[in-house]
Amino acid sequence: MENGAEKEAVGEGFDGARAAVLVAGLRRGFASGRTRSYEWRAAQLKGIARMIDDKEAEIMAALHDDLAKPHMESYLHEISLAKAACTFALKEMKRWMKPEKVPTSITTFPSSAEIVSEPLGVVLVISAWNYPFLLSIDPVIGAIAAGNAVALKPSEVAPATSSLFATILPKYTDNSFVKVVEGSIPETTALLEQKWDKIFYTGNGKVGRIVMTAAAKHLTPVALELGGKCPVLVDSNVNVKVATKRIAVGKWGCNNGQACVSPDYILTTKSFAPTLVDAMKKTLEKFYGKDPLESPDLSRIVNANHFRRLTSLLDDEKVSGTIVYGGQQDEKRLKIAPTLLLDVPHDSLIMKEEIFGPLLPIITFNEVEDCLDFINLKAKPLAAYLFTKDKRLEERFVKTVSAGGMLINDTALHLANPHLPFGGVGESGIGAYHGKFSFDSFSHKKAVLSRGFGGEAPARYPPYTPQKQKILRGLINGSIVALLVAILGWPRD
Repeated sequence: MENGAEKEAVGEGFDGARAAVLVAGLRRGFASGRTRSYEWRAAQLKGIARMIDDKEAEIMAALHDDLAKPHMESYLHEISLAKAACTFALKEMKRWMKPEKVPTSITTFPSSAEIVSEPLGVVLVISAWNYPFLLSIDPVIGAIAAGNAVALKPSEVAPATSSLFATILPKYTDNSFVKVVEGSIPETTALLEQKWDKIFYTGNGKVGRIVMTAAAKHLTPVALELGGKCPVLVDSNVNVKVATKRIAVGKWGCNNGQACVSPDYILTTKSFAPTLVDAMKKTLEKFYGKDPLESPDLSRIVNANHFRRLTSLLDDEKVSGTIVYGGQQDEKRLKIAPTLLLDVPHDSLIMKEEIFGPLLPIITFNEVEDCLDFINLKAKPLAAYLFTKDKRLEERFVKTVSAGGMLINDTALHLANPHLPFGGVGESGIGAYHGKFSFDSFSHKKAVLSRGFGGEAPARYPPYTPQKQKILRGLINGSIVALLVAILGWPRD
């Protein structure tokens, strides 16, 4: 659908009035009914898939400009997942769109019932900077698959990717129904002042509360994809070589720890900690060399503000003496090496806020059960990880730990399964998406009950005689005799 459409970005001067005009245009488009057809939805998704193929090099370049993200990581964690989301939606969308037949009850006999998925209308997607391509286009794919008109607000903290979206997305989709708005806080505020049929936000809890407050003024539903401190519990019976590789790639191989599902801290027993730390050191040196600041396989910190935030966590007098590996910094290049910290105080700032960077505390307890208690004392995380060979411990972990998602003996991979919902619980978010869950997130499930003009039951209508009440009570309680009496038209009016 590359039609030479001009860049749709809106920046300086985008205020509430211009936001209202944009929303009104999207509402007119949605009211035309075009977005409801399978053909329109499929055409947009095919256009996005073609955009991903055609512009792969430009996408990688933008991600490198914004985050110095390694090309292989950009492909694996953003480009390939976005393409897979498109492909999956195109394959399954017809089935998702079909009304779902459901059983009827004796009280509505004879009748048929179904659940119809209908688009919510005009939706707003506000994206994050850490995976600026995937976290922008993935919800847009779900919104389009569900038949909505959509406005995308990419993150200004990843300006190269934001600008790229504003340039290329209108060329591959129908930009009467798919808009991109660039900008920062003023532009986002102007958008949030409008009435939307859903707002989908990915980011942190502080801004999530602002989004939810703005949405409440219009009773607009929200999906909030937030984060939290994702724990990794490591049992002493694991294959430590495999475990440390999987932890490392889920932490530093995911945007150098700047990922909402990255391991935030490790929990293990005091007796096993030396073995685990030693194995982690060997794995990190194998992955990123003796001078990790020179490794081409590590992203940089996104900007100076986040660099200072992370270094201040390390400079905390409670924490600085606990570093057992790494800690090197290059402020000019915004690089921080993978850093392990052993037994930081539980009340230190690094254990209170989401780290979102290459620092990984390791907390020890005498018993594994104490680790479970520690996790459950904290806010519910977006993801929780367990490494063990003990099936009973696995069952206890799954049963007692509340988290948005969970992975046993690996990290981060659960988000690549389109049959699993991805989303938080409590402080880590509201709602879920991926695969059909994306379609459902942007759909209203409309209940439809259909009856003919036969099957009249006089007992249903006033005046309610004792005989009618007896029949109605029998119907409500599922009595076949009462049903037969009602079908036969007793009592007569």
